Amino acid sequence: MIEILKDRFSLFDNVEIINEDILKIDINSLIEKNNEKTAKIVANLPYYITTPIIMKLLEEKGNLASITVMVQKEVADRLCAKTGTREAGAITYAVEYYSNAKKIVKVPNNSFIPMPNVESAVIQLEVIKNKFDNVKNQEKLFNIIKYAFMQRRKTLTNALQNLGESKEKIQNILSELKIDEKIRGEALTLEEFIKISNLL
Repeated sequence: MIEILKDRFSLFDNVEIINEDILKIDINSLIEKNNEKTAKIVANLPYYITTPIIMKLLEEKGNLASITVMVQKEVADRLCAKTGTREAGAITYAVEYYSNAKKIVKVPNNSFIPMPNVESAVIQLEVIKNKFDNVKNQEKLFNIIKYAFMQRRKTLTNALQNLGESKEKIQNILSELKIDEKIRGEALTLEEFIKISNLL
């Protein structure tokens, strides 16, 4: 495929075909190499590694303006869900932390030959730098979210004890923030997780 693409675009001096692993390549270096200030990612992602690819692109804090990708519909629903709802997962909070997400279009499975068993959707993440600038410790924030979603049926109080925090300290923080100590992580918004993280 690479050879076919190189041949097809050989007369265009504004096209470069790069055969690399997206999870290993340095996107920022590519942007700088082409003397661009920002770049837009447009792709059809391999569905089995959608989450690692999106997280790599968001976490590298590069000069990305947006990420427009086709993913499995169920994944699109989760990535674009509202935090604090049952549709959200840990990845939803990361996406909201770094970007504004929206669905562009549904892609039915009969759009492809051969027809897959899953439906797809195109989503767009508008990357926002320093969207939440009140976070004291980003690593701690995402650890809290991860533990809250590892066992979704556990209360937040019980889930966060796995971080090594005392039950009393967690209860005091939730009480100060007027959050029910029996609440589950999936019911919290990103802003509420940030407040908890800043106090822990």
